Amino acid sequence: MADDLGWGDPGFNGNSVIETPNLDVMARAGLRFTRFYSAAPVCSPTRGSCLTGRHPYRYGVFFANVGHLRDEEVTLAEVLKSQGYVTGHFGKWHLGTLLPDYSGKGPGRTPQKNYMTPGMAGFDEWFSTEYAVATWNPYDPENFHGKGCDVRALYWHNGTNITEPLEGDDSRIIMDRALPFIRRTARERKPFFAVVWFHAPHAPVVAGPKYRQMYAQYSEGEQHYYGCITAMDEQVGRLRDELRRLNLSHNTMLRFCSDNGPEGKDGKQGRFRGSAGPFRGRKRSLFEGGIRVPALLEWPGRIEGGRVTGLPCCTSDYYPTILDALSAKVQQQPEPVDGISLLALLDGGVEQRPSPIAFESRKQVTLIYNVYKLYSGDGGKTWQLFDMSADPGETKNLSDERPALVEAMKAKLDAWRGSCKRSLAGEDYLPQ
Repeated sequence: MADDLGWGDPGFNGNSVIETPNLDVMARAGLRFTRFYSAAPVCSPTRGSCLTGRHPYRYGVFFANVGHLRDEEVTLAEVLKSQGYVTGHFGKWHLGTLLPDYSGKGPGRTPQKNYMTPGMAGFDEWFSTEYAVATWNPYDPENFHGKGCDVRALYWHNGTNITEPLEGDDSRIIMDRALPFIRRTARERKPFFAVVWFHAPHAPVVAGPKYRQMYAQYSEGEQHYYGCITAMDEQVGRLRDELRRLNLSHNTMLRFCSDNGPEGKDGKQGRFRGSAGPFRGRKRSLFEGGIRVPALLEWPGRIEGGRVTGLPCCTSDYYPTILDALSAKVQQQPEPVDGISLLALLDGGVEQRPSPIAFESRKQVTLIYNVYKLYSGDGGKTWQLFDMSADPGETKNLSDERPALVEAMKAKLDAWRGSCKRSLAGEDYLPQ
Protein backbone atom coordinates (compact mmCIF):
# COMPACT_ATOMS: atom_id res chain seq x y z
CA MET A 1 0.00 0.00 0.00
CA ALA A 2 1.17 3.46 -0.94
CA ASP A 3 0.55 6.47 1.30
CA ASP A 4 -1.38 9.43 -0.17
CA LEU A 5 -1.01 8.16 -3.76
CA GLY A 6 -3.74 9.68 -5.91
CA TRP A 7 -5.98 7.73 -8.28
CA GLY A 8 -4.42 9.57 -11.19
CA ASP A 9 -0.78 9.16 -10.19
CA PRO A 10 0.20 5.73 -11.62
CA GLY A 11 0.63 5.04 -15.30
CA PHE A 12 -1.99 2.29 -15.28
CA ASN A 13 -4.61 4.94 -14.56
CA GLY A 14 -3.41 7.17 -17.38
CA ASN A 15 -0.58 9.26 -15.93
CA SER A 16 1.88 10.03 -18.73
CA VAL A 17 4.52 11.80 -16.61
CA ILE A 18 5.20 9.68 -13.50
CA GLU A 19 7.07 6.52 -14.42
CA THR A 20 5.54 3.44 -12.78
CA PRO A 21 6.62 0.63 -15.15
CA ASN A 22 6.40 -2.16 -12.58
CA LEU A 23 2.92 -1.26 -11.42
CA ASP A 24 1.87 -0.93 -15.04
CA VAL A 25 3.13 -4.44 -15.79
CA MET A 26 1.35 -5.70 -12.68
CA ALA A 27 -1.88 -4.10 -13.93
CA ARG A 28 -1.57 -5.87 -17.28
CA ALA A 29 -0.81 -9.17 -15.54
CA GLY A 30 -3.74 -9.03 -13.13
CA LEU A 31 -7.01 -7.31 -12.29
CA ARG A 32 -7.30 -3.50 -12.25
CA PHE A 33 -10.03 -1.91 -10.14
CA THR A 34 -11.43 1.37 -11.45
CA ARG A 35 -13.82 1.86 -8.50
CA PHE A 36 -11.77 0.78 -5.52
CA TYR A 37 -12.27 2.70 -2.28
CA SER A 38 -10.19 3.24 0.82
CA ALA A 39 -12.44 2.83 3.85
CA ALA A 40 -11.52 6.35 4.95
CA PRO A 41 -10.08 9.53 3.45
CA VAL A 42 -7.07 9.38 5.80
CA CYS A 43 -4.49 6.75 6.68
CA SER A 44 -5.04 5.20 10.12
CA PRO A 45 -8.70 4.23 9.63
CA THR A 46 -8.05 2.69 6.23
CA ARG A 47 -5.24 0.56 7.63
CA GLY A 48 -7.52 -0.78 10.32
CA SER A 49 -10.11 -1.76 7.71
CA CYS A 50 -7.50 -3.74 5.76
CA LEU A 51 -6.65 -5.88 8.78
CA THR A 52 -10.13 -6.37 10.26
CA GLY A 53 -12.66 -6.08 7.46
CA ARG A 54 -14.55 -3.68 9.73
CA HIS A 55 -15.08 0.04 9.49
CA PRO A 56 -12.74 1.79 11.95
CA TYR A 57 -15.62 3.73 13.54
CA ARG A 58 -16.51 0.39 15.13
CA TYR A 59 -13.36 0.44 17.30
CA GLY A 60 -12.43 4.08 17.68
CA VAL A 61 -9.89 4.78 14.94
CA PHE A 62 -11.79 7.83 13.74
CA PHE A 63 -8.94 9.70 12.06
CA ALA A 64 -5.16 9.76 11.66
CA ASN A 65 -3.34 9.45 15.01
CA VAL A 66 -6.61 8.75 16.81
CA GLY A 67 -7.29 5.63 18.87
CA HIS A 68 -5.67 2.27 18.25
CA LEU A 69 -6.47 -1.21 17.02
CA ARG A 70 -8.31 -2.77 19.94
CA ASP A 71 -7.16 -6.08 21.42
CA GLU A 72 -10.63 -7.53 20.89
CA GLU A 73 -10.49 -7.02 17.15
CA VAL A 74 -9.39 -10.06 15.15
CA THR A 75 -6.77 -9.21 12.54
CA LEU A 76 -5.77 -10.95 9.34
CA ALA A 77 -2.40 -11.64 10.91
CA GLU A 78 -4.02 -13.46 13.83
CA VAL A 79 -6.32 -15.48 11.57
CA LEU A 80 -3.56 -16.47 9.19
CA LYS A 81 -1.27 -17.49 12.04
CA SER A 82 -3.99 -19.92 13.10
CA GLN A 83 -3.87 -21.32 9.54
CA GLY A 84 -0.12 -21.97 9.72
CA TYR A 85 1.07 -18.75 8.09
CA VAL A 86 4.12 -16.76 9.15
CA THR A 87 3.16 -13.08 9.39
CA GLY A 88 5.18 -9.92 8.83
CA HIS A 89 4.57 -6.17 8.83
CA PHE A 90 6.93 -3.76 7.07
CA GLY A 91 6.62 0.02 6.91
CA LYS A 92 4.04 2.42 8.27
CA TRP A 93 1.88 1.08 11.10
CA HIS A 94 -0.25 4.01 12.29
CA LEU A 95 -2.63 1.86 14.36
CA GLY A 96 -1.16 2.61 17.76
CA THR A 97 2.02 3.77 19.45
CA LEU A 98 5.11 1.56 19.53
CA LEU A 99 5.95 2.47 23.12
CA PRO A 100 3.65 2.83 26.13
CA ASP A 101 5.40 6.01 27.26
CA TYR A 102 6.33 7.79 24.02
CA SER A 103 4.84 8.96 20.76
CA GLY A 104 6.52 11.11 18.15
CA LYS A 105 3.23 12.99 18.00
CA GLY A 106 3.71 14.11 21.61
CA PRO A 107 1.84 13.41 24.85
CA GLY A 108 -1.46 14.35 23.22
CA ARG A 109 -1.31 10.99 21.45
CA THR A 110 -1.68 9.40 24.94
CA PRO A 111 0.80 6.59 24.23
CA GLN A 112 -0.06 4.46 27.25
CA LYS A 113 -3.73 4.36 26.29
CA ASN A 114 -3.01 3.78 22.59
CA TYR A 115 -0.07 1.37 22.85
CA MET A 116 -0.50 -1.26 20.14
CA THR A 117 2.39 -2.64 18.12
CA PRO A 118 2.25 -4.95 15.10
CA GLY A 119 3.57 -7.70 17.36
CA MET A 120 0.56 -7.25 19.64
CA ALA A 121 -1.73 -7.56 16.60
CA GLY A 122 -0.50 -10.94 15.40
CA PHE A 123 2.64 -10.19 13.40
CA ASP A 124 5.59 -12.52 14.00
CA GLU A 125 8.08 -10.18 12.36
CA TRP A 126 7.80 -6.42 12.15
CA PHE A 127 9.95 -3.60 10.90
CA SER A 128 7.70 -0.63 11.37
CA THR A 129 7.25 3.05 12.13
CA GLU A 130 4.50 4.58 14.23
CA TYR A 131 3.53 7.01 11.47
CA ALA A 132 5.01 8.67 8.36
CA VAL A 133 8.74 9.23 7.88
CA ALA A 134 10.64 10.93 5.06
CA THR A 135 10.78 9.08 1.77
CA TRP A 136 14.56 9.59 1.50
CA ASN A 137 17.18 9.50 4.31
CA PRO A 138 14.55 9.40 7.07
CA TYR A 139 17.21 9.74 9.80
CA ASP A 140 18.47 13.04 8.39
CA PRO A 141 17.36 15.83 10.80
CA GLU A 142 16.45 18.00 7.81
CA ASN A 143 13.90 15.40 6.73
CA PHE A 144 12.45 14.60 10.14
CA HIS A 145 8.69 14.38 10.50
CA GLY A 146 7.18 14.95 13.92
CA LYS A 147 8.18 16.66 17.14
CA GLY A 148 11.97 16.97 17.40
CA CYS A 149 14.52 14.55 15.99
CA ASP A 150 13.94 11.57 18.27
CA VAL A 151 14.88 8.29 16.56
CA ARG A 152 12.10 6.58 18.50
CA ALA A 153 9.78 8.15 15.93
CA LEU A 154 11.50 6.12 13.22
CA TYR A 155 12.01 2.39 12.66
CA TRP A 156 11.50 -0.42 15.14
CA HIS A 157 12.39 -4.07 14.54
CA ASN A 158 10.46 -6.50 16.72
CA GLY A 159 10.37 -3.98 19.54
CA THR A 160 13.96 -2.75 19.24
CA ASN A 161 14.53 0.81 18.06
CA ILE A 162 16.86 1.10 15.05
CA THR A 163 19.12 3.94 16.18
CA GLU A 164 21.88 3.67 13.56
CA PRO A 165 20.94 5.82 10.56
CA LEU A 166 19.38 3.98 7.63
CA GLU A 167 20.15 5.84 4.42
CA GLY A 168 18.72 6.19 0.96
CA ASP A 169 15.29 5.49 -0.44
CA ASP A 170 12.79 4.67 2.27
CA SER A 171 10.81 2.30 0.02
CA ARG A 172 14.01 0.31 -0.49
CA ILE A 173 14.70 0.34 3.25
CA ILE A 174 11.30 -1.27 3.76
CA MET A 175 11.63 -3.83 0.97
CA ASP A 176 15.15 -4.73 2.13
CA ARG A 177 13.47 -6.15 5.26
CA ALA A 178 10.41 -7.68 3.60
CA LEU A 179 12.30 -9.78 1.04
CA PRO A 180 14.49 -11.69 3.54
CA PHE A 181 11.31 -12.51 5.48
CA ILE A 182 9.74 -13.97 2.34
CA ARG A 183 12.92 -15.87 1.46
CA ARG A 184 13.07 -17.39 4.94
CA THR A 185 9.50 -18.63 4.78
CA ALA A 186 10.19 -20.10 1.34
CA ARG A 187 13.21 -22.01 2.68
CA GLU A 188 11.09 -23.29 5.56
CA ARG A 189 8.27 -24.18 3.14
CA LYS A 190 5.77 -22.17 5.13
CA PRO A 191 3.05 -19.91 3.74
CA PHE A 192 3.47 -16.24 4.52
CA PHE A 193 1.39 -13.09 4.95
CA ALA A 194 3.38 -9.90 4.36
CA VAL A 195 1.95 -6.42 4.85
CA VAL A 196 4.17 -3.85 3.10
CA TRP A 197 2.97 -0.31 3.77
CA PHE A 198 5.20 2.23 2.04
CA HIS A 199 5.50 5.84 3.20
CA ALA A 200 5.67 7.25 -0.34
CA PRO A 201 4.46 9.73 -1.41
CA HIS A 202 3.38 11.07 2.03
CA ALA A 203 5.19 14.09 3.46
CA PRO A 204 8.06 14.63 4.05
CA VAL A 205 8.25 14.13 0.29
CA VAL A 206 11.94 13.67 -0.57
CA ALA A 207 13.42 11.94 -3.60
CA GLY A 208 17.05 10.94 -3.99
CA PRO A 209 19.31 12.46 -6.67
CA LYS A 210 18.86 9.55 -9.10
CA TYR A 211 15.10 9.85 -9.02
CA ARG A 212 15.04 13.64 -9.13
CA GLN A 213 17.25 13.56 -12.21
CA MET A 214 14.64 11.47 -14.01
CA TYR A 215 12.35 14.52 -13.82
CA ALA A 216 14.95 17.25 -14.25
CA GLN A 217 12.75 19.22 -16.64
CA TYR A 218 10.13 19.73 -13.93
CA SER A 219 9.98 21.98 -10.86
CA GLU A 220 11.75 21.05 -7.62
CA GLY A 221 8.49 20.03 -5.99
CA GLU A 222 7.49 17.86 -8.92
CA GLN A 223 10.92 16.21 -9.00
CA HIS A 224 10.55 15.10 -5.40
CA TYR A 225 6.96 13.91 -5.70
CA TYR A 226 7.34 12.09 -8.99
CA GLY A 227 10.73 10.69 -8.00
CA CYS A 228 9.64 9.10 -4.73
CA ILE A 229 6.76 7.36 -6.53
CA THR A 230 9.09 5.95 -9.17
CA ALA A 231 11.41 4.78 -6.38
CA MET A 232 8.48 3.01 -4.73
CA ASP A 233 7.48 1.43 -8.03
CA GLU A 234 11.02 0.07 -8.34
CA GLN A 235 10.54 -1.80 -5.08
CA VAL A 236 7.25 -3.28 -6.27
CA GLY A 237 9.29 -4.63 -9.17
CA ARG A 238 11.82 -6.16 -6.78
CA LEU A 239 9.00 -7.90 -4.93
CA ARG A 240 7.43 -9.28 -8.10
CA ASP A 241 10.80 -10.50 -9.35
CA GLU A 242 11.56 -12.21 -6.04
CA LEU A 243 8.22 -14.02 -5.97
CA ARG A 244 8.98 -15.38 -9.42
CA ARG A 245 12.52 -16.34 -8.52
CA LEU A 246 11.21 -18.29 -5.53
CA ASN A 247 8.47 -19.92 -7.63
CA LEU A 248 5.86 -18.38 -5.35
CA SER A 249 4.10 -15.97 -7.71
CA HIS A 250 1.56 -18.41 -9.16
CA ASN A 251 -0.24 -18.99 -5.87
CA THR A 252 0.43 -15.65 -4.18
CA MET A 253 -2.27 -13.01 -3.93
CA LEU A 254 -0.39 -9.74 -4.52
CA ARG A 255 -2.45 -6.60 -3.90
CA PHE A 256 -1.66 -2.94 -4.34
CA CYS A 257 -3.62 0.18 -3.39
CA SER A 258 -3.36 3.57 -1.70
CA ASP A 259 -4.68 4.45 1.74
CA ASN A 260 -6.54 7.58 0.56
CA GLY A 261 -6.45 10.32 -2.05
CA PRO A 262 -3.62 12.79 -2.64
CA GLU A 263 -2.48 15.46 -0.19
CA GLY A 264 -2.59 19.16 -0.94
CA LYS A 265 -5.07 21.73 -2.16
CA ASP A 266 -4.92 21.15 -5.89
CA GLY A 267 -1.81 19.12 -6.76
CA LYS A 268 0.01 22.21 -8.03
CA GLN A 269 1.71 23.49 -4.88
CA GLY A 270 5.16 22.70 -3.45
CA ARG A 271 5.79 18.97 -3.21
CA PHE A 272 2.10 18.02 -3.03
CA ARG A 273 1.68 17.14 -6.69
CA GLY A 274 -0.70 14.19 -6.54
CA SER A 275 -3.56 13.74 -8.98
CA ALA A 276 -7.08 12.61 -8.09
CA GLY A 277 -7.69 12.04 -11.79
CA PRO A 278 -11.08 13.30 -12.96
CA PHE A 279 -12.58 13.13 -9.49
CA ARG A 280 -13.76 15.77 -7.04
CA GLY A 281 -11.98 16.17 -3.70
CA ARG A 282 -8.69 14.99 -2.25
CA LYS A 283 -7.36 13.51 0.98
CA ARG A 284 -9.73 14.08 3.96
CA SER A 285 -12.76 14.27 1.67
CA LEU A 286 -15.46 11.65 1.12
CA PHE A 287 -15.92 12.91 -2.40
CA GLU A 288 -14.40 10.46 -4.88
CA GLY A 289 -10.96 12.07 -5.00
CA GLY A 290 -10.46 11.42 -1.30
CA ILE A 291 -11.41 7.73 -1.26
CA ARG A 292 -11.30 6.33 -4.80
CA VAL A 293 -7.76 5.00 -5.02
CA PRO A 294 -5.58 3.09 -7.50
CA ALA A 295 -5.83 -0.64 -6.91
CA LEU A 296 -4.56 -3.89 -8.43
CA LEU A 297 -4.68 -7.60 -7.70
CA GLU A 298 -2.25 -10.03 -9.30
CA TRP A 299 -2.87 -13.73 -8.71
CA PRO A 300 -1.71 -15.80 -11.70
CA GLY A 301 -3.14 -19.03 -10.35
CA ARG A 302 -6.64 -17.56 -10.17
CA ILE A 303 -6.90 -14.42 -12.30
CA GLU A 304 -6.30 -14.03 -16.02
CA GLY A 305 -4.23 -10.97 -16.81
CA GLY A 306 -5.57 -7.83 -18.39
CA ARG A 307 -8.92 -7.76 -16.61
CA VAL A 308 -10.61 -4.56 -15.46
CA THR A 309 -13.60 -4.19 -13.13
CA GLY A 310 -15.76 -1.20 -12.34
CA LEU A 311 -17.53 -2.94 -9.45
CA PRO A 312 -17.30 -0.89 -6.22
CA CYS A 313 -14.79 -2.61 -3.92
CA CYS A 314 -13.14 -1.51 -0.70
CA THR A 315 -10.16 -2.09 1.59
CA SER A 316 -12.59 -3.71 4.04
CA ASP A 317 -13.03 -6.49 1.47
CA TYR A 318 -9.47 -7.76 1.96
CA TYR A 319 -10.28 -9.59 5.17
CA PRO A 320 -13.36 -11.59 4.07
CA THR A 321 -11.85 -12.32 0.65
CA ILE A 322 -8.72 -13.87 2.11
CA LEU A 323 -10.71 -15.85 4.68
CA ASP A 324 -12.98 -17.12 1.90
CA ALA A 325 -9.99 -18.12 -0.22
CA LEU A 326 -8.71 -20.24 2.67
CA SER A 327 -12.14 -21.45 3.84
CA ALA A 328 -11.02 -20.16 7.24
CA LYS A 329 -13.46 -20.02 10.14
CA VAL A 330 -12.80 -17.52 12.92
CA GLN A 331 -13.75 -18.10 16.52
CA GLN A 332 -14.65 -15.02 18.55
CA GLN A 333 -15.19 -13.08 15.33
CA PRO A 334 -16.59 -9.60 16.08
CA GLU A 335 -19.68 -9.03 13.97
CA PRO A 336 -20.64 -7.39 11.74
CA VAL A 337 -17.86 -7.43 9.16
CA ASP A 338 -18.35 -4.55 6.71
CA GLY A 339 -16.41 -6.00 3.79
CA ILE A 340 -17.51 -8.78 1.49
CA SER A 341 -15.63 -11.61 -0.19
CA LEU A 342 -14.65 -10.77 -3.73
CA LEU A 343 -13.93 -14.34 -4.83
CA ALA A 344 -17.07 -14.46 -6.99
CA LEU A 345 -15.95 -11.23 -8.66
CA LEU A 346 -12.49 -12.66 -9.25
CA ASP A 347 -14.10 -15.64 -10.96
CA GLY A 348 -16.21 -13.34 -13.15
CA GLY A 349 -19.55 -14.19 -11.59
CA VAL A 350 -20.68 -10.84 -10.18
CA GLU A 351 -22.00 -7.78 -12.00
CA GLN A 352 -23.21 -5.75 -9.01
CA ARG A 353 -22.11 -5.41 -5.41
CA PRO A 354 -24.69 -7.15 -3.19
CA SER A 355 -24.35 -4.68 -0.31
CA PRO A 356 -23.50 -0.97 -0.04
CA ILE A 357 -20.25 0.56 1.21
CA ALA A 358 -20.75 3.06 4.03
CA PHE A 359 -18.29 5.75 5.12
CA GLU A 360 -18.05 8.23 7.96
CA SER A 361 -15.27 10.73 8.62
CA ARG A 362 -15.86 13.56 11.06
CA LYS A 363 -18.91 15.45 9.73
CA GLN A 364 -18.98 13.59 6.42
CA VAL A 365 -21.12 10.50 5.80
CA THR A 366 -21.51 8.60 2.55
CA LEU A 367 -23.22 5.54 1.15
CA ILE A 368 -22.19 3.97 -2.15
CA TYR A 369 -24.65 1.47 -3.59
CA ASN A 370 -23.51 0.41 -7.03
CA VAL A 371 -24.08 3.38 -9.40
CA TYR A 372 -25.52 5.71 -6.75
CA LYS A 373 -23.71 7.67 -4.07
CA LEU A 374 -25.30 9.59 -1.20
CA TYR A 375 -23.15 12.25 0.45
CA SER A 376 -23.48 14.67 3.36
CA GLY A 377 -20.78 17.07 4.47
CA ASP A 378 -22.64 18.39 7.51
CA GLY A 379 -23.44 15.29 9.54
CA GLY A 380 -26.68 14.52 7.75
CA LYS A 381 -28.37 17.92 7.72
CA THR A 382 -28.28 18.17 3.94
CA TRP A 383 -27.73 15.54 1.26
CA GLN A 384 -26.40 15.18 -2.25
CA LEU A 385 -27.10 12.24 -4.54
CA PHE A 386 -24.91 11.34 -7.51
CA ASP A 387 -25.19 8.83 -10.33
CA MET A 388 -21.60 7.65 -10.56
CA SER A 389 -22.07 5.96 -13.93
CA ALA A 390 -23.18 9.19 -15.61
CA ASP A 391 -21.41 11.70 -13.37
CA PRO A 392 -18.18 10.33 -11.84
CA GLY A 393 -17.04 13.90 -11.16
CA GLU A 394 -19.97 14.45 -8.77
CA THR A 395 -21.15 17.65 -10.44
CA LYS A 396 -24.92 17.10 -10.57
CA ASN A 397 -26.92 16.73 -7.36
CA LEU A 398 -29.94 14.48 -8.02
CA SER A 399 -31.42 14.60 -4.51
CA ASP A 400 -34.42 16.74 -5.54
CA GLU A 401 -35.12 14.51 -8.53
CA ARG A 402 -34.90 11.21 -6.61
CA PRO A 403 -36.26 11.90 -3.08
CA ALA A 404 -37.45 8.32 -2.55
CA LEU A 405 -34.00 6.94 -3.36
CA VAL A 406 -32.40 9.47 -1.01
CA GLU A 407 -34.69 8.36 1.82
CA ALA A 408 -34.02 4.68 1.15
CA MET A 409 -30.26 5.21 1.13
CA LYS A 410 -30.45 7.41 4.24
CA ALA A 411 -32.26 4.60 6.05
CA LYS A 412 -29.48 2.17 5.19
CA LEU A 413 -26.86 4.67 6.28
CA ASP A 414 -28.66 5.45 9.55
CA ALA A 415 -28.90 1.75 10.36
CA TRP A 416 -25.20 1.32 9.66
CA ARG A 417 -24.24 4.30 11.84
CA GLY A 418 -26.33 2.89 14.69
CA SER A 419 -24.56 -0.43 14.27
CA CYS A 420 -21.18 1.31 14.49
CA LYS A 421 -22.19 3.01 17.72
CA ARG A 422 -23.11 -0.35 19.23
CA SER A 423 -19.79 -1.77 18.08
CA LEU A 424 -17.90 1.14 19.61
CA ALA A 425 -19.63 0.43 22.92
CA GLY A 426 -18.18 -3.11 22.81
CA GLU A 427 -21.39 -4.97 21.99
CA ASP A 428 -19.70 -6.99 19.21
CA TYR A 429 -17.17 -8.67 21.45
CA LEU A 430 -17.98 -12.09 22.81
CA PRO A 431 -16.99 -13.00 26.39
CA GLN A 432 -13.47 -14.39 26.47
